[in-house]
Amino acid sequence: MTLAEALLNGLKLHGAKELFGIPGDFALPFFKVIEQSEILPFYTLSHEPGVGFAADAAARGRGSLGVAVVTYGAGAFNMVNSVACAYAEKSPLVVISGAPGISELQGDLLLHHQVKTLGSQYEVFKEFTCDQVLLNDPLKAPEQIARVLRRCLEESRPVYIEFPRDLVNVLCDPVPQLPPTMADPQALSACADEILSRLSAAENPVILAGVEVRRYGLENKVAELSRRLKLPVATSFMGRGLFSDADCQLIGSYIGMAGDQAISNTVETSDQLLMLGVIVCDSNFGVSAKRLDIRHTINASDQEVKVGYHLYQQLSLTELIDELLSKTTPNSHHASPMKPNYPRGLEADDNPIVPTDIARAVNDLFDQRGAMPIASDIGDCLFTAMDMDNTQLVAPGYYATMGFGVPAGLGLQASTGQRPLILVGDGAFQMTGWELGNCRRYGWDPIVLLFNNSCWGMLATFQPESRFNQLDDWHFADMMGSMGGDGVRVQTRAELQQALSQAVERRGRFQLIEIMMTADARSATLQQFVEAQGRRTGMRKG
Repeated sequence: MTLAEALLNGLKLHGAKELFGIPGDFALPFFKVIEQSEILPFYTLSHEPGVGFAADAAARGRGSLGVAVVTYGAGAFNMVNSVACAYAEKSPLVVISGAPGISELQGDLLLHHQVKTLGSQYEVFKEFTCDQVLLNDPLKAPEQIARVLRRCLEESRPVYIEFPRDLVNVLCDPVPQLPPTMADPQALSACADEILSRLSAAENPVILAGVEVRRYGLENKVAELSRRLKLPVATSFMGRGLFSDADCQLIGSYIGMAGDQAISNTVETSDQLLMLGVIVCDSNFGVSAKRLDIRHTINASDQEVKVGYHLYQQLSLTELIDELLSKTTPNSHHASPMKPNYPRGLEADDNPIVPTDIARAVNDLFDQRGAMPIASDIGDCLFTAMDMDNTQLVAPGYYATMGFGVPAGLGLQASTGQRPLILVGDGAFQMTGWELGNCRRYGWDPIVLLFNNSCWGMLATFQPESRFNQLDDWHFADMMGSMGGDGVRVQTRAELQQALSQAVERRGRFQLIEIMMTADARSATLQQFVEAQGRRTGMRKG
């Protein structure tokens, strides 16, 4: 087989189900093989940031490789922000960039798309990928590809593959699947014993689950562990959506002072907090009422486990959960989860819409038609999602980049086949909302809830006096017909309810509901988050 075919088959062997990309001259030979071989389905979008977000969301939604294919320089550098988001939030994204051919490296002329040196792009991507390879030797390429794909899956972080265009069709051996990296069995056993001993001695142990539980497909195993240990489970802000289909004593999402006080007290007063796959960042803990005491925490993430002041390195979360399960006994304990009091029962009247009304409308819809996966952008749409029923959710909760929501929703539908609900603000929609124009080609039909308050609402919440947060009203709904979908603008709660009911019935075309709100309309969760951050800042200054 050719090197291009070996790469595509290697991706498929390691769990990739599709590719997202945008063509460019240095990538055209590889794109030709992609199209003609039909080894993996291939979706092209309109701008590289959308390609990266879509592939990232596919990886998050399915728990396996997402793949983005772009050209050298202008294409790859356009996608830097998307890859940085995937790295920060631990998503197994494979970036493949076409590159100048080996024969082109000897000339005296600078090549188009070149920035500084021909190796500059490789060096840049080193900063936010966990492994890299330049496929300049067909004999070494199979093992190199296998290595980076294993790293991508084991570390759940992006990797970078640079592919010279004149080597696409050279002959090459198949890409093997390397054996997994294994932890030291004695260290693993000792770590599990210490954890179980601490949990047994604690009076109020609690599990706090984060994004790695989803990334490594561990929801059912963690739920089983919680049943065996009879422990309540909370998810981090970024782990929202975990355990939507698992049987455990899920108490809800921990958002510190911005969230439910009972959940916050349960987590913050725990004398042994077992954190599984949690990113220790300001989004998850910046609004905590009190600082977590390291002496009473166990933190398993990033291939290591911190038990109080003890550190166990090179232990994966999967191995740790399996070891804990091997040392505990199944039981029939099935404690009923606490049912969070999500708002329901939208009053379909002529009152103006506020974010909580949107949550009510969605929860009512889920009651009637079943839950949908959600892709959310950053901003008040994400905080409003915290009031929606616990369902699969992908969102840039930590890296907090705008523009994620729409392409992420497309990536979800392409990878899972499920119709997603997309939550996005008008500022973020101006960035990447136009990717909806690609839905018609592929038969995607997401439902888009566009929060339009004619401003960068979350930024205005932090700094309301600044006029630059104000945006013009672009009348997005009016543009959707020419893009292959249906758009409707709503201003009252009755109109919102009717529009949602109609949207869910219409299949085969994307449905956009432009929800008009006043500039000062805020979800209670966002307001509490901002106020809590202010109190925390004051506490630090004091």
